[in-house]
Amino acid sequence: MDYGLITIKFVLGMLCLILQINLLGKGNLAPTSAIDQVQNYVLGGILGGIIYNKDITVFQFVMVLLIWTLLVFIIKFTKEHNYLVKKVVDGQPRLVIRNGQILVDNCIRAGLSANDLMFKLRGHNIYKISKVKSGVLEQNGQLVVIENDEDNIRFPLINDGRINQDVLELIHHGESWIDDQVHQAGYASISDIFLGEYIHGQLILTPYPQQ
Repeated sequence: MDYGLITIKFVLGMLCLILQINLLGKGNLAPTSAIDQVQNYVLGGILGGIIYNKDITVFQFVMVLLIWTLLVFIIKFTKEHNYLVKKVVDGQPRLVIRNGQILVDNCIRAGLSANDLMFKLRGHNIYKISKVKSGVLEQNGQLVVIENDEDNIRFPLINDGRINQDVLELIHHGESWIDDQVHQAGYASISDIFLGEYIHGQLILTPYPQQ
């Protein structure tokens, strides 16, 4: 076994991983979306499958790493600038419980069985659906729960310049109310807002940086 060649491939693989983390963000260290998880799986497969294969040269190894890094970068760039692509790749939070009632259609669309739902609720020490004011299934599969005895709803109303319709329905406001809040804050439109949080009945806005 050529340990020198293996060492070179190890070093190149580590450099590629560091490059991806610094260029694409640190989401792949704690995956919150499908592309982060896939990125980890594929990169691990590339490193594990090629490093010990002496028939694959260092040049070929580097080319495979560069192709994969470029592909991930293109997907990430595209989803950040196209909401439809982002929705397809990452998915979006889904309201599965509202005012003590299970939204069965949303559970089915999210692939969440009754057994899985109750398992996640037990993780919050909740054993009755009636105790839940709202339950939102996040992209990473975690269930965020607000109980009926909680005074304030703290969910983002605006994500990446778009309104979260499920949350809007939950707080009993319309899109015109959000438009008014955004304009009163001095912004032209909702698309100028990076994040909008509903806290204590008020909309707290974080805009995109000015170009």
